[in-house]
Amino acid sequence: MSYEKQNDALGTTNRGNPCESSLCTLCRADCQGKCETWLSSMVGRKLLYPRDFGWITAGSSNTDHNGVSYNSLRIQGYNYGAYGLPKGISNSADDCIFPNVSIETQFGSKIQTKCRVPIMTGALGSTFIAARYWESFAVGAALVGFPIVVGENVVGIDKEAVIKNGKIEKAPELDRRIETFLKYYDGYGAIIIQMNVEDTRNGVAEYVIEKYGEKAIIELKWGQGAKNIGGEIQVSNLEYAVFLKNRGYVVDPDPTKPEVQDAFKSGAIKSFARHSRLGYTDLKSADEVRTSFMKSVEHLRKIGYKRISLKTGSYGMEALAMAIKYASDAELDLLTIDGSGGGTGMSPWNMMESWGVPSIYLHSKAYEYASILAKKQKVVDLAFAGGLAREDHIFKALALGAPFTKLICMGRAVMIPGYLGANIEGALNPDKKEKVFGHWEKLPSTVTQLGLKPEEIFAGYYDVQKKVGANEMKNIPLGAIAVWTLSDKLAAGLQQLMAGARKFSLDKVTRDELFAANRETEKETGIKFITEALDTDAKKILNS
Repeated sequence: MSYEKQNDALGTTNRGNPCESSLCTLCRADCQGKCETWLSSMVGRKLLYPRDFGWITAGSSNTDHNGVSYNSLRIQGYNYGAYGLPKGISNSADDCIFPNVSIETQFGSKIQTKCRVPIMTGALGSTFIAARYWESFAVGAALVGFPIVVGENVVGIDKEAVIKNGKIEKAPELDRRIETFLKYYDGYGAIIIQMNVEDTRNGVAEYVIEKYGEKAIIELKWGQGAKNIGGEIQVSNLEYAVFLKNRGYVVDPDPTKPEVQDAFKSGAIKSFARHSRLGYTDLKSADEVRTSFMKSVEHLRKIGYKRISLKTGSYGMEALAMAIKYASDAELDLLTIDGSGGGTGMSPWNMMESWGVPSIYLHSKAYEYASILAKKQKVVDLAFAGGLAREDHIFKALALGAPFTKLICMGRAVMIPGYLGANIEGALNPDKKEKVFGHWEKLPSTVTQLGLKPEEIFAGYYDVQKKVGANEMKNIPLGAIAVWTLSDKLAAGLQQLMAGARKFSLDKVTRDELFAANRETEKETGIKFITEALDTDAKKILNS
């Protein structure tokens, strides 16, 4: 499928080649605009509408649907009824308005975690870009009220962390990540700490439960939608590469070899890739995986965790069934299913292009398998991930997986406002540019056409000020205000789509809210083709 680089109706432009999510294939922290997500981080819900009102009319260009993708699912609208109205709201036309749509959600087995919007971040782990803009991401997530995930290897790559005999004695970077979120946490959302093989060996779970107790959710990781090997980062410092090698990581090329060191010193080698290990390499069957997985969950429960989640990637159908069944058996709180097409901080490119099950297929089978399991037992709450960025993506993915899907996991989309806000903050305050990792010397025209100061640039500025107070605004990074502003646009857009489907709460959204725009999508998703959805009801009317 191909996507246009420019949207004339919205006045947006992709710097690079756009993918299905509407984001550029390569999303840069120094970008000066202006894709839909980038611009929405400043103007918010204004970008739900075509530009230049009063001088234009607009028509959709999205009428051709080829291949199987989320773009080939369309949203059903109804011309009567209203379902899921909040208590105290009547079904009159005055009350059945889109601002009255509730998009709050919750997930969990025995303890319910509440969220103001049905989104969460992907795993923001050991990549330097996650560390640099963490304050914007975490403060924004806490203020809005959605879960944020501390990804794998944060402790392992921290030079200041002290690990002795598999026990963490000091983890300043992990502490910073958790405490930044908790500072503004108000009961909505969550901080989720992800673990891989190295994190398990390093005792991350034990450290977090001892220091933060029930404030954090712990997450086991099987994989993600961008790669079928462990996580990677790239380092350009020989000393640091050796440090990571000595801490137990796979580093490529091996920085301890004299010939590699010589090549680095001569400039022939300029960087090293640090890799994590594969899990379950000593197991040979699904039953063995189940036994090992259950032991891991049992250990986490024993040391005090009451909320546990699992993240799995775009493996084949057996692994998908294992994830749903084992997570349900273990009474986990959330299972995130990440399809290929998902983003990455540092995956081998052709691996990302070639491996795994694309999101639409994986999510469709997840619904099928969850439905089979639901006939026998309670199914774990699901989150869908992999190339989702806009409000229509949120609606479609929630509906495709209904009633099992509670959240939509977004990676790059909710990181973009963090970069943008930091760049604006650095340009406006040159003395803070290095601290906030801003890239701009001055505001570009794509920003100055909106305003010259934060109060003018960000549509959500005063909403944030109302929440935290005028005196506290000096401590709120502009990236967090941008996260709020983007979230407001996504929330309003989702409310509008739900109102059109006559569903005023998320628990009323079903697969009937979708139809397939081509026969192939109908076959793969189980969603009825356009002219067959409600066709029986239509003929009943005609024959009455």
